[in-house]
Amino acid sequence: MSTNRALLRAGVLVATAGMTGLLGAGIAAAHVTANVYGEQPAKGGYGAVFLRVPNEEADAGTTKVEVTFKPEYGISSGRAKPVPGWTSEVTKTKLPAPVKNGKGTDVTEVVSKISWTAQPGTKIAAGSSEFQEFEISVGPLPSNVDSVLLPAAQTYENGLVVNWDQPTPAGGEEPEHPAPEVKLSAAEGGHGAPKSGEKAGAEGAEAAASSSGSDDTARWLGGAGLVVGALGLGLGAGATLRARRSTAAKSGGAAE
Repeated sequence: MSTNRALLRAGVLVATAGMTGLLGAGIAAAHVTANVYGEQPAKGGYGAVFLRVPNEEADAGTTKVEVTFKPEYGISSGRAKPVPGWTSEVTKTKLPAPVKNGKGTDVTEVVSKISWTAQPGTKIAAGSSEFQEFEISVGPLPSNVDSVLLPAAQTYENGLVVNWDQPTPAGGEEPEHPAPEVKLSAAEGGHGAPKSGEKAGAEGAEAAASSSGSDDTARWLGGAGLVVGALGLGLGAGATLRARRSTAAKSGGAAE
């Protein structure tokens, strides 16, 4: 293989790699996911979680989102950050028998669901170009599991309901509709211990907001990969053209 062809091929490979990274990120983002910006929530503590909901129907927009909580988690406090154009609701359920929460306390009323309903004229637009994030602050989180599942239901304006509620098996293939999941970190010396009412919710939301820039950074990095790939392709093509011109000039000189 000539040097010119090698350069051109290298540029194409770099560009392809950048495109593959972006396309892969787009595919992964097609599911409803639970995201944490900053430190992972600790067992027995409170945590701020962002549900990222992309629209997937070509001819219908998303008008309602629900996330449910297992009663055995014993989550007794839940808050939803207001989203312009959406009405949120936190639903609590009384249990027939008490369960232990993440701090070992018996609770008989737990958060069972948090939902958001689009107001008239508001929705996640039809097609695959928009998504919305819905932030929640919940706790105390369970201390006897390494992660919490947050099954979600996505309702479209045409009546279609998609349930994201399938657990992903350890080391197995991702199901068609995986349930959003949040990993929990180990509690360390009181880290993550519940705080009183308003303070807990406010601090969780503030911590999440301060670290939300990390998601923007990831998007910029993905775009940078595409730009670098395009530059590599351009450099490879330019090198080929310069080589051809040089060869033509030498041939012309030899003929004289």
